Amino acid sequence: MKKAVEIKKLSFSYSENEVLKNIAFSISEGEFFIIIGPNGSGKTTLMKIIAGLLKPKQGKLKIFDRPLKDYTRKDLAKTIALVPQMTLVDFPFTVTELVLMGRSPHLSTLGFEQEKDLEIAKNAMALTDIEHLAHRPLDRLSGGERQRVFIARAICQEPKIILLDEPTASLDLAHQVKVMDLMEKLKKEIGFTVIMVSHDVNLAAMYGDCLLLLKEGQIVSMGKPGAVLTYKTLEKAYDCMLLVDESPLGKFPQVTLVPQKLKTPRK
Repeated sequence: MKKAVEIKKLSFSYSENEVLKNIAFSISEGEFFIIIGPNGSGKTTLMKIIAGLLKPKQGKLKIFDRPLKDYTRKDLAKTIALVPQMTLVDFPFTVTELVLMGRSPHLSTLGFEQEKDLEIAKNAMALTDIEHLAHRPLDRLSGGERQRVFIARAICQEPKIILLDEPTASLDLAHQVKVMDLMEKLKKEIGFTVIMVSHDVNLAAMYGDCLLLLKEGQIVSMGKPGAVLTYKTLEKAYDCMLLVDESPLGKFPQVTLVPQKLKTPRK
């Protein structure tokens, strides 16, 4: 299977603080790849490096067998779309106006949208179920609605890879599932490679084709959910007691945090 992302011996530092330490892995085209790990493990930094927003201290990064440094900004924007953590918008753009911003890499020098661009934006809004919000200002949307708008903007870029940094953070349970179901749909119906940072290991277990578990900038484990989400591996990464069982919904792990008041010693 073709590699969408390939990373070799990659390290990154903020001043003297080494955040990623000699990591190496690859992501297959069309994969739902989820990065998990405790706070400060380097997840968001890794996402920004893949997006081309940060330059690694050392190592190699290829996107579809082409070094990232060989991409122009416009070419990269046609290949990768980033949905950051909840974004503040200073101007009262309407939903349609913000979604259409995703067409920027495809516009002519004059920068005017054509009928084709409007049609692509409408399709993106239909996919994310926000057509009824088309003329509403962003500052009048709920958190879940706004998140879907930014996902629609990413779809409107027509990328091959979509990156999402904790897209379900601060969303209620219903909106969390809607976002994850949408990513699964984009993977299956459009063929996107989906790369996501998540703190929710149970959502990762249900949706991820492959999980990457980071701690302190290093890879603890990588593979299918059942191989990564074991209580020994998770307790090592998160420094807390957990139970891992098979989910009643299918053959994937279900992780339960053990509160202090219920702890019993491991045998």
